[in-house]
Amino acid sequence: MGKEIDIGRTLANLPLFQQLRENEINYLVAGTCQIRLSKGQILFQKGTLLDSFYAVTSGQIKLAFSSLQGNQKVVSIVGPGQSFGEAIMFLEKPSLVFAEALEDSRLLSIAKQGIFAAIDHDSTFARRMLAGLSMRLHGLIQDVENYSLHSSTERVIGFLLQMGGAPTNGPIDIELPANKHIIASRLNLTPETLSRILHNLTEFGLIAVKGKKITVLDAEQLKRFNP
Repeated sequence: MGKEIDIGRTLANLPLFQQLRENEINYLVAGTCQIRLSKGQILFQKGTLLDSFYAVTSGQIKLAFSSLQGNQKVVSIVGPGQSFGEAIMFLEKPSLVFAEALEDSRLLSIAKQGIFAAIDHDSTFARRMLAGLSMRLHGLIQDVENYSLHSSTERVIGFLLQMGGAPTNGPIDIELPANKHIIASRLNLTPETLSRILHNLTEFGLIAVKGKKITVLDAEQLKRFNP
């Protein structure tokens, strides 16, 4: 999976740590190690106590839990530059989800002791940690709102527009971060429902689908589409 990365430089480039000074980054480097996961490998299981949190430098990590019926519910798909596990690490309670690599991935495991040292040394860092956790909570609340108030089609359209980024006048190419079964679970849909919605949007000339590649042909029309 390539040569070893510069942990200090990688940490300094993560959004959470970009404002830290060099000596503060060094606090974290001392308690940080690199982890490589193969596609399908489990990082930790539900019920695990975490003494570190993780930042993805390449690849994709799925956070999910299994229902009593054996079905999986995907809570989040974490990509490069994003982190996960902070809240569980601070709570010192068993994880409610498991973490699995969706593809060959590299992560940094950042030890709790280094985080606590950085918090003690810089209150600004503590505020950024709180802001990051608050944004995560806000995202979960938005998920509940979407599931409760938005139709299945509206959820898919919202996901596609979010993946497409800033709107442009021309077509927008999107690469799905995972297979359609995982995307469906993330949107609280069955795979059959997701496939039907994508087919309908294709029939209306709003998108084109080829495997994991989706082209939004007209973002404004897609946004205004009334299912």
